[in-house]
Amino acid sequence: MESIILISILVGICFIAYLLGLRDQKIAEKALLIKLKKNSGQAPFREYKQDDLDHIPGFYNNHKSDNQIDDITWNDLNMDGVFARINYCLSATGEEYLYYLLRTLKQEDDFKEHEEHVKFFQSNADARQKCQLIFYKIGRRIRYSIYDYIDYLDRVPDVSNAKHFIMLGLMVISGAVCFVNFKIGFIALLGLMAVNLVWYFRQKGTIEPYLATFAYILRVIYATDYFDKIKYPELEKDIKDMKDATKALKSFVRGAGILMTPGGSASGNPMEVIFDYFRMVTHIDLIKFNQMYKAIIAHREDLDKILEITGRIEAEISVACFRESVKDNYCEPVFGGEEYNAKVLLHPLIENAVPNDIAADRGVLITGSNASGKSTFLKTCAINTILAQTIHTVLAKEYKAPIYKVYSSMALKDDIFEGDSYYIVEIKSIKRILDAAKKDGFRVLCFVDEVLRGTNTIERIAASTEILKTFAKEKVMCFAATHDIELTTLLADYYGIYHFEGNVSDNDVHFDYLIKEGPATTRNAIKLLGVLGYDNEVVDNAQHLADHFLKNGVWV
Repeated sequence: MESIILISILVGICFIAYLLGLRDQKIAEKALLIKLKKNSGQAPFREYKQDDLDHIPGFYNNHKSDNQIDDITWNDLNMDGVFARINYCLSATGEEYLYYLLRTLKQEDDFKEHEEHVKFFQSNADARQKCQLIFYKIGRRIRYSIYDYIDYLDRVPDVSNAKHFIMLGLMVISGAVCFVNFKIGFIALLGLMAVNLVWYFRQKGTIEPYLATFAYILRVIYATDYFDKIKYPELEKDIKDMKDATKALKSFVRGAGILMTPGGSASGNPMEVIFDYFRMVTHIDLIKFNQMYKAIIAHREDLDKILEITGRIEAEISVACFRESVKDNYCEPVFGGEEYNAKVLLHPLIENAVPNDIAADRGVLITGSNASGKSTFLKTCAINTILAQTIHTVLAKEYKAPIYKVYSSMALKDDIFEGDSYYIVEIKSIKRILDAAKKDGFRVLCFVDEVLRGTNTIERIAASTEILKTFAKEKVMCFAATHDIELTTLLADYYGIYHFEGNVSDNDVHFDYLIKEGPATTRNAIKLLGVLGYDNEVVDNAQHLADHFLKNGVWV
């Protein structure tokens, strides 16, 4: 009788926990919908912790191709920051695909389906929010990429299930003994449970990351059913492809919903917390593990298909949300012709950015004073070119240009591990652009800030002149910034000459950040010393030296 009462109490607790879990889930989904509606048209409000981006390159690293943005260019342009600005994803799968999307340059024909989906989500808030609820259920409660673990599945030690089944059998026998002699049976059951708990934590550490990943995979697979229920014709083909891929993973899914609850205890659902303790006592997740990872190994391509489709759909939602947030300040790019032409071009990470126009049928050489806007303009052009060829969205009123391979050489540093000086790092970086230009494919568009700043003036001007000439001869479209005004004369036949300028007056400096044709006509580096509080003697003597050199060609 006591055992029946105890079992009844446990069943009642589980049922109440289940109802509380359902209630909490509904409350969370309702709160999310309110938040999505309230924040529609706004920039993402998410604050990133140090390890939030650890998993982001997973899909990209496993889908490398020749038409992707290299690491130097990605870091030069702070594309991690651009990713964060565009990232409205609620699942790790969506984040990984969005990162991959931003690093993969496409051709014009590749954007047809992308544009159809993005416009569908732009114009249909209800569909967008229903899909976002599905991605919320998938979640991003995962520190590492699924791909990080799939690649190491073969290295997981083979765990025999025999000992787990023996312990389960002994616990079943102890439970049966409770009906004959409750005291003896209950004590034996508690003892076996204690042994299993200790044993569990010793073994689970080895496979715990994989179990967390499998739980995430389950949530992605279950999302296929959620998508199937919302019935949007625009997503019909993708949903069918997902359903076909999930059929191959039936052995992975079968029974896993009980053994590894998709939400996991991290979701705070009381029922899922109870299931966690159940798994600790019975080792049922360890037993299931072998069967599950064998299924994944056998059907990696099907899993990859599911991850790709779900990730792409959410990335398309992110692009739709990004477009809403920039409102009338974006356009769809037009590809073709020989000229790079953009009007009212804006930097995506600068609030109240000053817009600029550029129309160039050859390389562009930009001069100007410090802090006048040269580097920012180069990055604005580079980032928008990448956005045009990845998410088919440009922060401009108009954009028309050929399809390019995009490279940069801008924010370089000494390589202490390789022992390379700044100059060596520079010339290696530029050499990779020249090498890329010699390969078959699209024309190269590159952005170079302060060409060869790591060496002396005479050699810098001489080497920079020949390198930039070589770019022009190799049909590399180069946008370059320099302080060396001499280059504007040496390269006038090869590059369009532009400049930025600022005025120093009343102990203050004023910049309009607008690009202008022709070489820079003013210098303000020495005047800036005075603005920032240097002694007049330092400023006057420096100006006297500069004036003497410009007049006589010698310093003394």
